[in-house]
Parts: sequence; C-alpha cells; structure tokens
Amino acid sequence: MTVADIVVVVAAVAAIAGLGWFFFGPRRARMAQLDGGVQRVAVTVRGGYSPDVIKVRQGLPVEMVFDRQESGDCTSHVVFPDLQLSAATPAYKRTTVRFTPAQSGSFGFACGMNMIHGTLVVERGEEPVVPNGDEHPAEQAAPPQATAAAAAVDVEAAQAEERRTEIADLTRRVLIGAVLTAPVLFAVMAQSLFGAHWVPAVLLNHWVQLALITPVMFYTGWPIHRTGWLTLAHRGADMNSLITLGTTAAYGYSLLVTVAPRLLPADLREVYFEAVGVILTLILLGRLFEARAKAGTGEAIRALLGLQARAARVVRGGVETEIPVDEVIAGDEVLIRPGEKIPVDATVLTGQSAVDESMVTGESMPVSKHPGDTVIGATINTTGSLRVRATKVGADSMLAQIIKMVQQAQASKAPIQRLADATSAYFVPVVMAIAIAAFAVWFVAGPPPTLTLALVSAVAVLIIACPCALGLATPLSIMVGTGKGARAGILIRSAEALETAHKLDTIVLDKTGTITAGKPALTDIATIGVFGGQELLALVAAAESDSEHPLAAAITAAARDRNLAVPRVSGFDSITGKGVQATVAGHAVVVGTARLLGDAGIDTSALDPISVQLSGEGKTPILAAVDGRAAGVFAVADTVKADSAAAITALRRLGVEVVMITGDNARTAAAIARQVGVTRVLAEVLPEHKAGEIRRLQAERRRVGMVGDGINDAPALAQADVGLAIGTGADVAIEAADITLISGSLAGVVTAIRLSRSTMRNIRQNLFFALVYNAVGIPLAAGVLYPMLGLRLSPMIAAAAMALSSLSVVGNANRLRRWKTTPLPAAEQVTTEPRVETHTEQVDARRQTTTVDPVCGMELTPATDTEQRVVDGTTVYFCSPHCANTFDADPNHYTTAANGAR
Repeated sequence: MTVADIVVVVAAVAAIAGLGWFFFGPRRARMAQLDGGVQRVAVTVRGGYSPDVIKVRQGLPVEMVFDRQESGDCTSHVVFPDLQLSAATPAYKRTTVRFTPAQSGSFGFACGMNMIHGTLVVERGEEPVVPNGDEHPAEQAAPPQATAAAAAVDVEAAQAEERRTEIADLTRRVLIGAVLTAPVLFAVMAQSLFGAHWVPAVLLNHWVQLALITPVMFYTGWPIHRTGWLTLAHRGADMNSLITLGTTAAYGYSLLVTVAPRLLPADLREVYFEAVGVILTLILLGRLFEARAKAGTGEAIRALLGLQARAARVVRGGVETEIPVDEVIAGDEVLIRPGEKIPVDATVLTGQSAVDESMVTGESMPVSKHPGDTVIGATINTTGSLRVRATKVGADSMLAQIIKMVQQAQASKAPIQRLADATSAYFVPVVMAIAIAAFAVWFVAGPPPTLTLALVSAVAVLIIACPCALGLATPLSIMVGTGKGARAGILIRSAEALETAHKLDTIVLDKTGTITAGKPALTDIATIGVFGGQELLALVAAAESDSEHPLAAAITAAARDRNLAVPRVSGFDSITGKGVQATVAGHAVVVGTARLLGDAGIDTSALDPISVQLSGEGKTPILAAVDGRAAGVFAVADTVKADSAAAITALRRLGVEVVMITGDNARTAAAIARQVGVTRVLAEVLPEHKAGEIRRLQAERRRVGMVGDGINDAPALAQADVGLAIGTGADVAIEAADITLISGSLAGVVTAIRLSRSTMRNIRQNLFFALVYNAVGIPLAAGVLYPMLGLRLSPMIAAAAMALSSLSVVGNANRLRRWKTTPLPAAEQVTTEPRVETHTEQVDARRQTTTVDPVCGMELTPATDTEQRVVDGTTVYFCSPHCANTFDADPNHYTTAANGAR
C-alpha cells in the first residue's frame, strides 16, 4: 500500500466513526417553559425540528408551536403516533399543537413522510400545578366547537394551495433542468457510447458544460440541496442529504478538473457534469410524479369535508332565516326542503321523507324518516319536507366525529411500521458508511484510474439509496385504507386496529341490536275463530293501544304499518304480568298469557299447540280471545336484520368462525342461530360475564373480534382483539370500540375485514419493493459485481432507479383507491344444528378443572383463583395477588409453568 492508500483508509475509518457520533451521540434537550399552568415550547421547522428533544411534565397542558419556515410536502404535517395526534403545518406559518400528556415516557414525533424526527420526553410529575387566577389557558385556546369543521376546511384549502404551488414549482425546475441537461447528455453519450465524431466540439467543452449544468445544480437542485444541508445541520439525514452529498462531490470534482486540470493526472481529468444534471433532473421529475400521486391519497378527508352543508334554514321567534351552518345551535328548529342537504344532526319533528345516507353510512338505499327519527348532517333529503330539531352541531356532529376519527387513524402507526422505523433510523448513516467504505476499497484495490472508480462508486451508493420508499411504505396505505373505510361507513380508530382486523379468525356477535333489530316486531298471526287476521289485528291493536308494554307497542305498530282502522276502546284494564282486557267496538277482547285467558274462563286448548310451536322458534306467543272464545295467537319477536344471514355467510367464506353471544335462554338463542346460520352459541351470558367469555375464546388461541351495540357490551368490546361497535348503539360502546360501523349493518364487519386484508397486503408489497430495492441496489452501486462481471452502476442509472423506487411505492399505495365494497353473497342454509353453550355449563366445567399457580406451584381451580393473566392466548391462574405481581415482573421466567396451566 502506498502512503496515499494508507491515508485514505485511515480517513475512511475516522469518517465512519465520526458518523456514528454525529448521528447517534447525545443530544441536548430543551425544557418547556411553564406559563400560567401551561407548558409552552417553540419548535422551528426548517430541514428538521429545532429543538428536536423536548422535555415536559406529566399531567400539565402542553402547547407546542411549530414555526414552519419552508415549503414542500415532507414537513407539511407533524404526527405524534403514540398520542394519536396530528396537525397540518402550513408553510411559513405557526401551528399550535395542544395536548395533555397523561403518561410519562419518551414519545416520538415525525413529519408526515416519517423522514424528520423529534422526541418528546414526558417526565413524571410530582404534584399538579394549579395556574394562578381563574383562567385555564389550554381550554381557552381550544377552537370553538362550532368552528371546528370550518377550521378543518380552511386547513385543507391551505394544504391544497401549497400542494398546487409545489407542483408548479417542481414543474418549472424540471423543465429548466431538462432543457439545460439534454444537450450535454446527448453529446457525452453520443461520443462515449457510439464514438460519434460529428458531435459539435463546443458541447464537449468543459467550460460550456459547466455553464449549462451550473444552473441545474443550483436552481433545479435547490430544493434538494437546501433540505439536505439543513437536515445534516440538525444531525439528521434523509434522501436529500444523500443526493446532496453525491451531486456535490461529482460537481466539485468536475469543477476542479475544469478550472485547474493540471492539479490532476491526465487519466483523472474526466468530468461528470452530465451525471449531475441527469441525477437532479430525474430526482425532481420523480418527486413531481410523487407529489401528483400523493395528492390522491388524501382524497377521503377532502371528500368528507366537501359533504358539509354551507347554510341552514332555521326558525327563530317564528321567523324563517337562512344562516351559515356554523351558527346553528343545538335546539334550533331547521326546515329542510326536498333535494337539500341536511345541515346538522337532528331529530325529525314533523314531515316524512326518504333520506339518502350513502355518503355517511355506505348504504345505497334511501332510509325512510318519520317524526322521532334521527337524521345525520351532510345526508340528502330526497322527496319530502322535514322540520327537525338540531341535536348535535359543530365538533359534536357525526360528520365532524368521522373526520376526527379518520385523522386520528391516519396519525397512528401500525405495528408493521416498526420494521420500517427501526430500519430507517440507521439507514442513512449506514449508507454513508458504505459509500465511504466503497470509496476506500476501490481507491486502494481497484484498477486504474482508481480515484475515478472510487468516486463513481461512492456517488452511485449515495444516489441509489432510497429511505423515502421505506418511510412512505406504511403511512400512504394507511391513509388510503382508513379513508376508503370512512367512505364505506366504517370508522377505524387506529392503524393498529386496521392491521389487527386482518388477523381475526373469530367474530363474536351480540344478538340483540347486532344480529337482530333490537326491538320486538309482530311476526305471525294465527287465527282459529270467525275473525280473519286483519280484523283480529285491528281489535287487538285497539285493546293494546293504551298499554306501554313493548309487546303491545309491536302489535300497534303492525296495525299502523298495515293502515288498519283501529276502533275506539272502552273499559281498558291492564293486568300486570298477564295482559290487558278491553271493550272494542262492542266486543270483549282479552289479550295476554294463557293464564290470563284461563282466569277469564276461556278454553285455550286449541291455541296451546300453536303457542308451543312459536315458542320453539324463539318467538313470544300472545293469545287473544274475543267475546269469551279463543280467537288466535300473535307472535312477537326481535326480528333478524335483513342482511345478517348474508353477512354471516360472507364471514364464513372469509375463513372466520362466527359465534353468537346472548343473555337469552338456550332455546331462543338456538332458534335465532338457525335463522342466520351461526353454528356456535354462547347463551344465558349475563352482561358482566361477556368480557369473560371473550377471554375464554382468546385462551383457545383465537384472534377475537367482538361486535356489539349496548352499554353492557363495552367491557367485551374493550377485551376483544378488535372491538366493532354498531354506530346506532350506545355512545359508551362506540367509545370502547376500535372500529365503528355507522350503518348498523353486519355487512360493515365483512367490509372491515376485507379492507384490512387488502390494506395489509398493500403495505407488505410496499415494504417488499422498498427493502428489496435497497438490498439489491446498494451493493450493486458499491461495485460488488465489478470484479466478477466488470459491471458497475452509473450514477445516472442509480438516480433513475431511486426515483422509480419511490414511485413504485406511491403508485402501489394508490392502487388501494380502486378498492370497492362487494355485495354480500346469498345467505347459505346451514344444516348443522348450532352448538349451544350456556354460561352455567362453562362455569361448572371450569370448577372441575385443576390448574397450577406457575409462581408458587399451588394447585387450584379456576373457580378459586384470585388473579388471572392471559399469555399468548392462554389463561394463567394465580392463588394470590402477590404471585400475580411476581409473574408480571418477569413473565418469560414462568412461561413454561404458565403453558402447563392450560
């Protein structure tokens, strides 16, 4: 080795060591300033975050003011994935992000493309700090609810304008770069590849090439160089930094050859102006295509914002006035004409109409609305006029909640993204180290001219590496997937829920309100006397008209739906727990149980077989007698939703086992299960035991999704791997769920699983493209094939490959935009009798099982345990809280014992 070789090797080793300290050495943290009970800190966004490590205290409101001093798509959002918080950061403006950290720890935040990072360190608070005076700055600073949606519209408009400006700027820079680079590239390629002697000598002149390429270097490449150097100044690095280092090296070397050629040997006087021009122009062209493609991935939020009505016609003080929708307050009476958008969530007071709710629920058929029904803001009134009372406005409206939930989901991280994050944290420093090592190896061991070969290899490594593709692989697909879900009436709370849903192999359906409509309805009329079905229904409905019992309401509703004339009633008498008696149009009518009719001296023997048959079908028989004689039997039941059977068929075809859970008795539960094709039933389960049944299924090593709608379903929804709440149900259930089905249809469960599987497949494809591209491209650029095949990668080809890598990821993510919901298949008849398991039977079985406390070795039964833990789907039982806490401290140490306790 020569002295020069030794110097280069030593310098390379020192440079690689320096890279390690530069990127991974300790960083100075800034403490937020406490002012009036609020922790405030200003963060400058200019090629990075300054400061990038911020300390705050737990439990106190925080205001982070992001002062963005640049444009471009990369830093247009800031995302706190662990806090499920995101905010748009418009160019050259200040954006305040407000939150209160509830937990201590270290939480990362990053730009929307996951390329620029910061850390929020939350220190444990000793005592809560009470602000002086009566002011609560964090609350006062929050935007008013009535203007929340309007603010979202303004933010989206600002982002759209910034996006258009960026696209126009990139287009201009690419055109100038292409025009100036084309003659240089043409001349060099024609001479070097084809030996053309007709190429004008002026185009091969180094000074002419310098004059043509210098504007490309400093104007076309300015967005890359500015961001690249600023990022390095923040002790970070991204794709721009790699390109900046590579093109600066090539341009600087070519400039030296042009200005002072005598400083270098004759065989090292080759210039690379054409490579600089082509690299920067291709990179900017790829970024232009990428910006256009990414503009489509956020279409869901823009479409949702576009649904909002702009004005509302309200009645105040008896005067009809048209006002902006932001000024509507809860309690206002609003008039809605045919064809108009419903401005806010409301309850119908008068009128009836069919309302198109497809834009919110995903259901294509208009829904009939009558007085007392709820209408959703942003839906369209089709045929009739409605007078409604506003119930939820501004940030409380269904549309605002949908937008908020979609934004939260898009701000969160899927577990699969951890692979990309772990890789990208070390990616750029490793690439720089490989480039330095490649330079040193080819300088020392390469064939002459060694300096040229070393420089070309190092530049090619820097140019071809594409951390951008890794950073975009997951967020873009999550953005498109959650947006498609929202348009289909499926609100996904987090990216983790979207990912977990594709692994579900068991879906537990609560019966009431989920499989069934949740309210009793008349299903059968069997007559045996002189009265026909319609005539008897009118008499019975009249007798039940003054009763408040739910079964009576089902009968009167059936008569109303059939437009029957209900006679007047006299002598009404309600017998608690049995039924009613009344005189209707001169007839003595008795309606209720067999015992009531028997007490009145009426023979029910002819009605008993009918009652038994209906009871066997899970229906409630109501006996009727007229003028002292048995007249017929009415059957009332909680009817199955129209698409429940078809949805359950679709779930089975997806390979998902469907389990029904209910508090009903085994006979009624089995009857409903037969109707919809469910083969496994958990019956007689009290509300407080539902979460336990979910744990039992998880102990069978199942990935369980729970679908429910009531307050009593909330613990089970929280316990399940994925909780899916029916959007028409209780707010508590929706709050506990990971996914909300706005329409209330089980078809949403099918759609959610299909969408999850499509999204995860898309993410895996993106990660494959990104990882394989870099795994193949970087070694190739470093020259590993040169000793064997004499092949080395030109920096120009590396630039084209790098641009195509990002485009392949963006383009593949955009394929999700073509995803569509598919109609449910026809319901299949299941001949297998459902297997019904009652909660009492399960408890008895558990009592007979002996297990072992993995910590102390004590034998016990699950019925006598005091603590439980679920480990990898297996339930582990403990004799005392002490043993359970000992296990929690080191679960892996007791894994073998825990597995033995199954």
